[in-house]
Amino acid sequence: MAAQPTPADKFSFGLWTVGWTARDPFGEASRADLDPVEAVNRLAELGAYGITFHDDDLIPFGSDNAARDHHIARFRKALDSTGLVVPMVTTNLFTHPVFKDGGFTSNDRDVRRFALRKVLRNIDLAAELGASTFVMWGGREGAEYDVAKDIRAALDRYREAVNVLSQYVLDRGYGLRFAIEPKPNEPRGDILLPTVGHALAFINELEHPEMVGLNPEVGHEQMAGLNYAHGIAQALWSGKLFHLDLNGQRGIKYDQDLVFGHGDVMNAFALVDLLENGGPQGGPAYTGPRHFDYKPSRTEDYDGVWASAAANMRTYLLLKERAAAFRADPEVQEALAASKVGELSAPTLNEGETYADLLADRSAFEDLDVDAVAGRGFGFVQLNQLALEHLLGAR
Repeated sequence: MAAQPTPADKFSFGLWTVGWTARDPFGEASRADLDPVEAVNRLAELGAYGITFHDDDLIPFGSDNAARDHHIARFRKALDSTGLVVPMVTTNLFTHPVFKDGGFTSNDRDVRRFALRKVLRNIDLAAELGASTFVMWGGREGAEYDVAKDIRAALDRYREAVNVLSQYVLDRGYGLRFAIEPKPNEPRGDILLPTVGHALAFINELEHPEMVGLNPEVGHEQMAGLNYAHGIAQALWSGKLFHLDLNGQRGIKYDQDLVFGHGDVMNAFALVDLLENGGPQGGPAYTGPRHFDYKPSRTEDYDGVWASAAANMRTYLLLKERAAAFRADPEVQEALAASKVGELSAPTLNEGETYADLLADRSAFEDLDVDAVAGRGFGFVQLNQLALEHLLGAR
């Protein structure tokens, strides 16, 4: 059985997750508002390490300075009393109607300037609370009508905004990095920077690309029919996995935000195996927070909310336990070798070998028995069956 979660596991939750009142486009809220202080206390009791928030989750939109200071002071007191940390902060540029055409990329210049001011203010709060990552999800940065948005100009404005924010962080000496969170659609028909690949290409065009990485989310990648574990692997390969969001998704549909593992559980297994066992020397490939960006089902009361929060952490720990057993199994080791999984890490050319040497090597082409090579099986099905059996606890 999996161990109980502790802060050492680095599990964190968004205040907007456990605090979601379950209002959706088709129905009113099924739960009352949650006091952020209660969220801190309950998550600490469950063994979480951190809590994250949008500015509007903590401080109601339009609050004056006195009210703002009051909300921050209460929240900070709860953090101090529980030991919970704030590893990440983000800004809401999507709820208020002023952002109906986006924040950084709105066609209305007044909106773009307001959005930048809102984010700059929240960056100060993020630094004040000790956050190391500032996530940017551009849920309204997009369009429904192709003729209504100059996409090249929108990308220029997006780049301008990130450049301004990066320079502000540098000038203030804040220890913050930015993480772009891709999503293909919803609430906009098409959202800018919809996938890990789009975001990586965008980062290369920035003035300070070293300050900007990724915050991929399970559901967002799978909404586009993509493989989340592959996206995380590419973000790691690029040195750009600054943060991640874990939840569950069942296929190409609306953003479900299910409990982690309550969707494609085989992909969740592969993901946890990658994060925990996929480093260059076999150790963890990622050491940052395991952040849950899910929404407790609309069917649940607050007892169900806290049960679902615990379920995220328990599922992760169970998958971590199963992945460790998978890696330690001698039969799995044999199957990995038979499938030549490790051989892919060997360079195709020998050390010091050039293309001229390759061209001169008859064994690589002229003398290779391609029919014999083509006739060799890889045994991937057996390897995957072993993974499934470990996942199911059959081994």
